[in-house]
Amino acid sequence: MPTPKLEDVARHAGVSKTTVSRVLNNRGYLSQKTIDNVNLAISELGYHPNIVARQLLKTKTNLIGILLPTISDPFFGELASLLEKKLYKKGYKVIIGNSTNDASKEIDYLNQLLSKQVDGLIVGTHNQNIAEYRQQNLPIVAIDRIINDDIPIIESDNYKGGVLATERLIDQGAKNIVHTNVSQKESPMQKRRLGYESVMEANNLDGKTYIIDFDIPITKKLDLLDQIFEENPNIDAIFAGNDTDAAFAMQVAQTRGLSIPNDLLIIGYDGTELIRNVLPQLTTIIQPLDNMTDLAVDILEARMSGKQTKKEYIHPITIWEGTTDKPDYNLN
Repeated sequence: MPTPKLEDVARHAGVSKTTVSRVLNNRGYLSQKTIDNVNLAISELGYHPNIVARQLLKTKTNLIGILLPTISDPFFGELASLLEKKLYKKGYKVIIGNSTNDASKEIDYLNQLLSKQVDGLIVGTHNQNIAEYRQQNLPIVAIDRIINDDIPIIESDNYKGGVLATERLIDQGAKNIVHTNVSQKESPMQKRRLGYESVMEANNLDGKTYIIDFDIPITKKLDLLDQIFEENPNIDAIFAGNDTDAAFAMQVAQTRGLSIPNDLLIIGYDGTELIRNVLPQLTTIIQPLDNMTDLAVDILEARMSGKQTKKEYIHPITIWEGTTDKPDYNLN
């Protein structure tokens, strides 16, 4: 029986030779159905591609895609800036996509990035199980987000951060502590909620979490935060799931005549350089973004070289000692 050729695979799968070549070299966007059909034809025919020819086709572009939900948020803005600088130093050019947590927009960006034949992707988006993320051999690394089971995640110790923040508030006498978080159930941010809930339960206190997604309009955020105070007249502390929520909570509390921290204690999460400089009084859990982005670039390069990596990389958190969780200060 003659050795099957590329054109035999194309005929068997009902596609062009170019499509087969793109599947073999993971170049350009193809539907999952097309990829599956070509791979099935390869398997049924026992086709073995010419390795030398494939290597000649798989030239590096030195392009890296970065896909984030928004760069207007301090955390993602600093994340994008650090990644771009570090990748540039290593000789890569960067294309940044801003998905606004819209799955269709994210898919559109992914298709554009794949058509430009990027060498790899670093993503921080929320949407899961998008077929384009399952492109064979496309190196992808996620930061603080779960994309699918095959993509490594780099994150801070979210659970410990939730525990530390809640314990500090209770140590200062707080009992009616509200937490804010996002709606994405599979996000690592939910570990902050789990840490909060475990400490509240251990201290026989009732916990309450409000959902405030970071990409909703500011006016909607302020309304939701105002609702928290309306529904919880005895509230004495807030553990905010991010520093933006914490800053807006301070604003709403003060418009209601509450003294921070004498009437209300607040701790945030993220601790970006911007927040530490612009709002130094905010006590917040610091994600070590410098270390996390260093590792993200290293892991991406390892994946691009075909090396095995772990599923999860957790970085220790620290705390920025502000004054919003210390009742002996008056910030008004």
